[in-house]
Amino acid sequence: MKIAAIIPCYKVKKHIIGVISNIGKEVSIIYVIDDCCPEKTGKFVVANCKDPRVKVIFHPKNLGVGGAMISGYKRSVTDGYDIAVKIDGDGQMDPKLLPKFIAPILRGEADYAKGNRFFNPEYLSKMPKMRLIGNAGLSFINKVVSGYWDLMDPTNGYTAIHITALSMLPFDKLDNRYFFESDMLFRLNIARAVVIDIPMISVYGDEESNLRIKKVLIEFPFKYLNRLFKRIFYNYFLRDFNLGSLEIIFGLGLTSFGFIFGLKQWIFSYFNHTEATSGTVMVAALPIILGFQLILSAMQYDVLSVPKKALSKYRSEK
Repeated sequence: MKIAAIIPCYKVKKHIIGVISNIGKEVSIIYVIDDCCPEKTGKFVVANCKDPRVKVIFHPKNLGVGGAMISGYKRSVTDGYDIAVKIDGDGQMDPKLLPKFIAPILRGEADYAKGNRFFNPEYLSKMPKMRLIGNAGLSFINKVVSGYWDLMDPTNGYTAIHITALSMLPFDKLDNRYFFESDMLFRLNIARAVVIDIPMISVYGDEESNLRIKKVLIEFPFKYLNRLFKRIFYNYFLRDFNLGSLEIIFGLGLTSFGFIFGLKQWIFSYFNHTEATSGTVMVAALPIILGFQLILSAMQYDVLSVPKKALSKYRSEK
């Protein structure tokens, strides 16, 4: 299979040549995406890199890491490459790990492989504490939203994807900014692609992150809720109606009824200085308990529904 490496570039002039020089011969082409970099990284690569595999793509305006990757993905599809690998240009991702990322895709075991810095406890000591805490929280949220309950480290940008899964993604709908990696997992689940984690370690040096925490805290929650509702609707009501669908309907219905009824009775008792009867308490509590159990069952059904057969295998069997 022909392998393409995609390197989105924004303020990585100091590290980009070193990253390119460490990419092995298994890669046929290297797309360097200058995302309107103020350091003019693209021109720097053209002037200083002699690797014949390198093709520089210039963006007239900054589109974000997602926008840069979409440009690279489109070129990979157009030029007929079988696997596209994303490597950041800041030197945090070791290009020598690339064979580990493409190996399960070559074997037909996965459609998409992503890095996981949480696999080995020894790796965690090298990760900044705030980044460790933030990624741990995001990992759980992303499990619920994406439906890939067996994955960790959703914001990890070291990835590889097979052309079959790549061609099924709606490029015009993918998030252009830092939500890109999480959005990719949501879109891949909708396509029923198999995704696996690849243990890795990142190198943290003098590179500067362009991610703004305050902006993430404002934007990410709404985007996660939007993707969660869409995934549930697509997988459990639009394309299929199964046991999980019933558990969601009755679970949410009973929980909502119990909560609303209980709140109404509590307000009535408070303003009228009366105590609720045991029967009233049971009418409020029992639906909440039963509804919560059904919601947990729906989550268990969702855990067991993680895609297991790679899309590339389906294609090869036809």
